[in-house]
Amino acid sequence: MSTVTLGLIQGTTFATQAESLAQHEVLIRQAASQGAQIICLQELFNIPYFCTRQDTALFDLAEHVPDGPTTHHLAALAKELSVVLIVPLFEKRGPGLYHNTASVIDADGTVLGIYRKMHIPQDPGFEEKFYFTPGDLGYRVWDTCYGRIGVLICWDQWYPEAARLTALAGAEILFYPTAIGWLSSEKTELGKAQHCAWETVQRGHAVANGCYVAAVNRTGRQDDTEFWGQSFVANPYGEMVAKASIEREEVLIVPVDLRAVEDFRRIWPFFRDRRIDTYSPLTKRYLDE
Repeated sequence: MSTVTLGLIQGTTFATQAESLAQHEVLIRQAASQGAQIICLQELFNIPYFCTRQDTALFDLAEHVPDGPTTHHLAALAKELSVVLIVPLFEKRGPGLYHNTASVIDADGTVLGIYRKMHIPQDPGFEEKFYFTPGDLGYRVWDTCYGRIGVLICWDQWYPEAARLTALAGAEILFYPTAIGWLSSEKTELGKAQHCAWETVQRGHAVANGCYVAAVNRTGRQDDTEFWGQSFVANPYGEMVAKASIEREEVLIVPVDLRAVEDFRRIWPFFRDRRIDTYSPLTKRYLDE
């Protein structure tokens, strides 16, 4: 297919997982009714962003992925609506072992696989190293009914290596389910610059890899964090194709032309001109003299 329609679900936080799943199902159905074929939810979509503090009781929010109730429920919905779903969840892998994970479900309801977040942050208000084990499945690409997609999660957004390896595996669209925002103490001084950096680095990934980038952020407040929404899609030139609001729950419907990926890569053949014989130092932590 040449033209594929994306649906970005910019959701908010609900009191219970059941309420969150029910409301997000409404939004998924809305996106599908507006023509969306690949629909992506925000990071940890069906629970609050709980990583604002360290609390062992919060591990109870996790579930098995993909053999858990949320993936099973949404796989049936994907089949009913003939849509691809990207479903970010808190995964319980085993005793004391948890991941920040996304299930990828094809339009026939088949669970194609999962991606586990590779880069785990540790910042004030983002205590993720306490909860999440770094991903161990590598950078993955899936051939869906509507195109080849890669999925990375939130903090992965800052790493050009992650985008590059996923694009080199054939991804035409990079999806970044996200939960990022401002801390009240920083917003006045740094808020504009922080958002600019987040948006710019991802637009750069689109250019450097000649693909589409779809960033799907959370909106609303959680403790001291104000999620800044503004989910967006950028084309291979890094141009902003569509962008959501800051404060509203929103369904962003974005048609994209996958022919533009090949056309861009022919004109600007960055993959061809890579000097792979010079990049081995990238596997070092730091280049000491």
